[in-house]
Amino acid sequence: MRDVAIIGVKNTNFGEMWEKSLRDIFVEAGVGALKDAGVAGEDISSMYVGNMSSGQFVDQEHVGALIADYSGLARNLHVPATRVEAACASGGLALRQGILAVASGYEDIVVAAGVEKMTDISASSASTALAAAADREWEGIMGATFPGLYAMIARMHMDKYGTTSEQLAEVAVKNHFNGSMNPIAQYKNKISVDAVLRSIMVADPLHIFDCSPISDGASALVLAPADIAHEYTDTPIYIKATAQASDTIALHDRRDITTLDATVSAAKKAYEMAKVTPADIDLVEVHDCFTIAEICAIEDLGFAKKGEGGKVTAEGETAIGGRIPVNTSGGLKSCGHPVGATGIKQAVEITQQLRGEAGKRQVDGAEIGMTHNVGGSGATAVIHILSRNR
Repeated sequence: MRDVAIIGVKNTNFGEMWEKSLRDIFVEAGVGALKDAGVAGEDISSMYVGNMSSGQFVDQEHVGALIADYSGLARNLHVPATRVEAACASGGLALRQGILAVASGYEDIVVAAGVEKMTDISASSASTALAAAADREWEGIMGATFPGLYAMIARMHMDKYGTTSEQLAEVAVKNHFNGSMNPIAQYKNKISVDAVLRSIMVADPLHIFDCSPISDGASALVLAPADIAHEYTDTPIYIKATAQASDTIALHDRRDITTLDATVSAAKKAYEMAKVTPADIDLVEVHDCFTIAEICAIEDLGFAKKGEGGKVTAEGETAIGGRIPVNTSGGLKSCGHPVGATGIKQAVEITQQLRGEAGKRQVDGAEIGMTHNVGGSGATAVIHILSRNR
């Protein structure tokens, strides 16, 4: 298996893009990543595109072919493009598929990307589409929404460990502060704990400011064999680990709903593959679809003891400048959550951090970073570890 490197990256802005189509935003990200990598269309071996539900959001399936067509990679070049779906982990899984393709030697220069256009339909219709990432028969049809499912996780975490609404709010406050420094973020406004607690209750104990938004956006990166990465860039970022794990799709079948066992399993594999421990990670992008999700993530990834994620956050350990900066991009909460793109956006953020290109949100001396992308309420977890050094 060959070592793999990231040689080019690009995010579009995240938010409500009324004036742009799915095709427009993907082409913007894809062309930007190719330009950053210094490669041309004829250099591309294949493309893997994370996309959850364009059939629901924009009434368009066959997304891989659509993207290849409108990126100029279909006619004459006939570059194979594959859509990858794992609910909100679609982007992370597209990256994993691209890495495996290059590592295996079957393909050389690969685009891994993600895209979602979610705001062309009503909020209620979007919520219905997103609910398909849970167990439709046992959860969705019975009225369980994703805010409701994560509210159950939050309430159980509070009951077992004493986590408070104020600690949940601290996650949102931190991520909005980070997002205020991110040019692509959907929300750049700073907020307070009081503002979170006074915002509309969505599903007790989660307020609207505890929830990530509905978003449009696309992200793309270019992968190459590590041996030739320096032919394209002076700052290749190396993939040290890629790992995936699954769990039950229905929340009620879990061993413990305050622990995402898929995250624990994938993290164990990733640490072993990269030959590192949590103490070696300089920063991490986690899947904070709800504030409780970030608290569970930092515990399940080994950055905090079980039950202490809220305390660690409130004490500033996950802030930029803290012991383990979490979601320097602003996370899903502030940067936005176009579900198919999120896992790629996380890798783009880590790449920019390791290159030293993150501007005001730069983590000093960052050498090793991690991404954590979750599908549904935890049925899929995809984790990557990236490094400046091969």
